[in-house]
Amino acid sequence: MASSLIAVVAAIIAVGVGAQLLADRFQVPSIIFLVAAGILLGPEGIGAYVPGVSPLLTPSSFGNALPSIVGLSVAIIVFEGAFHLQASKLREAPAETIRLVTLGAVIAFVGTTVVVHFALGTPWLVAALIGALLVATGPTVITPILSVVPVRNRVAAALETEGIVNDVTAAIVAVVVFEAILAGGATTAEFVVLFAERLGVGILVGSLVAGVVYYLLRYVDLSPGNAPRNARLLVLAGALVAYGAADLLKTEAGVAAVATAGILLGNAGVLLSDGIPYEEEITNFKGDVTLVVLSFVFINLAALLDFDVLFELGVGGLLVVVAVALVIRPLLVVVSARGDRFTRGETLFMSFVGPRGIIPASVATLFAVELADAGLQSAADTLVGTVFLVILATVVFEGGLARQIAEKLDVIPMRVIIVGGGTVGRALADRLEDRGENVVLVEQDDEQVQVARNQGHTVHIGDGTDMDELRAAGAANARTVIAATGDDDANLLISQLVASRFGPEQILARVNDPSNVDAFEELGVQVVSSTLATAQELDNYIERPAMARWMNELGQVGDVQEVEVTNEEMIGTSVRELGPEMPGNSLIALVARDGETMVPEADVTLEAGDRVTIIGDREDVRQSMEDFHPN
Repeated sequence: MASSLIAVVAAIIAVGVGAQLLADRFQVPSIIFLVAAGILLGPEGIGAYVPGVSPLLTPSSFGNALPSIVGLSVAIIVFEGAFHLQASKLREAPAETIRLVTLGAVIAFVGTTVVVHFALGTPWLVAALIGALLVATGPTVITPILSVVPVRNRVAAALETEGIVNDVTAAIVAVVVFEAILAGGATTAEFVVLFAERLGVGILVGSLVAGVVYYLLRYVDLSPGNAPRNARLLVLAGALVAYGAADLLKTEAGVAAVATAGILLGNAGVLLSDGIPYEEEITNFKGDVTLVVLSFVFINLAALLDFDVLFELGVGGLLVVVAVALVIRPLLVVVSARGDRFTRGETLFMSFVGPRGIIPASVATLFAVELADAGLQSAADTLVGTVFLVILATVVFEGGLARQIAEKLDVIPMRVIIVGGGTVGRALADRLEDRGENVVLVEQDDEQVQVARNQGHTVHIGDGTDMDELRAAGAANARTVIAATGDDDANLLISQLVASRFGPEQILARVNDPSNVDAFEELGVQVVSSTLATAQELDNYIERPAMARWMNELGQVGDVQEVEVTNEEMIGTSVRELGPEMPGNSLIALVARDGETMVPEADVTLEAGDRVTIIGDREDVRQSMEDFHPN
């Protein structure tokens, strides 16, 4: 028995890794392949149609341990998502995000409850239980989508925050409703008390665990030789302890606890004077662990699907799916995202990309078992069938088509193609990606490809002097193409191909030999000579040391950015009037108009089409860019 269970676990992990590789290869969310794999390995898969073949996964494969395994896996997944939820991202769209997790969640809960009650004829409390669970989108489905659909920061921040917060509130509300079902009902006051108790316990335990972990990481010597490894293990243990302790005190308070701990530790550098040490190593480690547990949980839960239960829902089930995906979701997003922060395309993208994930699936499975034991088999079947039908439909259609939807709605920032993945190309990619640009490196050297990918860059493997390879990398949709190899002849050929075949807004080239500059400029290509740039940088340190040091820290503390003025409220406004209104320590340094650049006097009035150069603290400059040029 033990050996067969080990084989099952090994097979699940192997299939999960394979699903991840396929997802990366075909640029679709991994959950598509994970759900498909789970169905094939379960009772409704290959074993149901091939004589003599037994399903690898059955409801009894892990006995009574599956709910506990799923619970701990959910803790790791939620913690990892919360850890990535940076305060700087939340500032991208604060009011809209708050509405999304409050007003939007209420609309989802009430709307889904009403639809389930009338479409399926279920009692109000059972409908409310389903409605509560289907509020949750969650990092398990949103993160894989955003990994292949590089939308702007404000869109990603809103979706990630919604996923984390709604996972917590949905789980707690579902538990409260479930207890009311078993008790035969509850008053509104009792609902509020039960919800507040679980949320309060979760926040308290999560805060305490985060404080202890932070203290140990920051002030205790974790062993000079193995400190990074011990830091990774300490954070993982902290997430599991937070979940277990809170869940022991109040059922389902564990989700709130790990979310709280993850947010606090991930934003320690903002909340306190110092962030946690070894943050990059911890982030990479958590990401790898999350991929494994995500694969394990999704495959197992998909294997538990009973298609007979899905078919019994009939037309009513399809009505619920259509209402949730095409009516309720767009309604709550439009109401929450009102204003000018999001473009119409971004609002539509968020409206049609809201798949459900692990929290609804895992909690519904657990509750169904308890409802069946209590003699409520019909309610159990309706719960599992409806939740899994919505999950399947939204994961397959919304998750699988997310990239196509994003491209159709034009919400993916235009690409910057950098040909040459060496030290220069990678350093430039770091700076551009830090500003939210969608950067693709083109490189054919295996060693350079490996280094660039290890640093987190997207790399297209191929010869940058080949037109087909440039097209495959996305040059046809690129705003800027940069030839940054160490070979001037290659850079010149790349510039010629790009200019003649793709016509991006801007072509830049690195020139290693100053005598070759004229050849590039004859093509209309903007060039940077490595020799002259180095000489100028050294001269800056001699003549302008303060400015040179500050410029060297760009992107870390200070920043300088140029942006076109498109905000109608700022057109016709003087620099004097704008100054006090600009965020924090940011100011207008230059104004470019009709080909001329000037240091503006206070009375200069901005005109449509002006390009302003903004200087100041990094985050303040980014916010100013959004103010001058809202997308």
